[in-house]
Amino acid sequence: MIQTRRAFDPNSIKLVIFDLDGTLIDSRLDLVHSVNAALRHIGRPELPDDVIASYVGDGAPILIQRALGGESIDEALVRKGLEFFLSYYRAHKLDHTTVYPGIAEALATIQKTSNGAPRKMAVLSNKPVVPSRAIVEALGLGQFFSQIYGGNSFASKKPDPEGARKLLEESGVRPEQAAMVGDSHVDIGTGQNAGLVTVGVTYGFAPHTLAENPPDVLVDSPQELGIVFSG
Repeated sequence: MIQTRRAFDPNSIKLVIFDLDGTLIDSRLDLVHSVNAALRHIGRPELPDDVIASYVGDGAPILIQRALGGESIDEALVRKGLEFFLSYYRAHKLDHTTVYPGIAEALATIQKTSNGAPRKMAVLSNKPVVPSRAIVEALGLGQFFSQIYGGNSFASKKPDPEGARKLLEESGVRPEQAAMVGDSHVDIGTGQNAGLVTVGVTYGFAPHTLAENPPDVLVDSPQELGIVFSG
């Protein structure tokens, strides 16, 4: 069901920025396996799938830090775990990762405004940029996006608005003409910090966090995403 806190005119939106993990793709299992492989490598016990999934969203360094127990963990241990995680994930990022059913159709719908003009779309992830781009291309979504940025594309990560502002600048679009779509409070915070319309999705990794920072519009499925932007 589509829930609207603040209505917007979909025809005014010229740029839609998407989160990747938990929004466009279900990468949960590959991330879980990679984190547990890193934990085994440094002699730490594995964690349950749900626990690891709840740590996703703020980038690989914080993911590993959380998996190791938080901020008080030795930096050298975090670095060792992170290096192994990145190496393992690079090799296994497409073992189980899939596009959420209905996403390709939703993107095709969103790409066109009601008057037929093309709408620009981009990806802004906290995942490193190289695997982000490789996954998007391998899963057949590359055709939809004018730009794909990752967590190491800028000096800061989401929810800092730096990446979103760069995409606005590149697209020649004002903040009120753009929307941010994501599955967590990190994405919604990014959109709010950049002055964008925000759309949250509940089918991803972190729907529980959307209550902390409610988006303008909340949807339960990719199909509803298409409806939101088609007016």
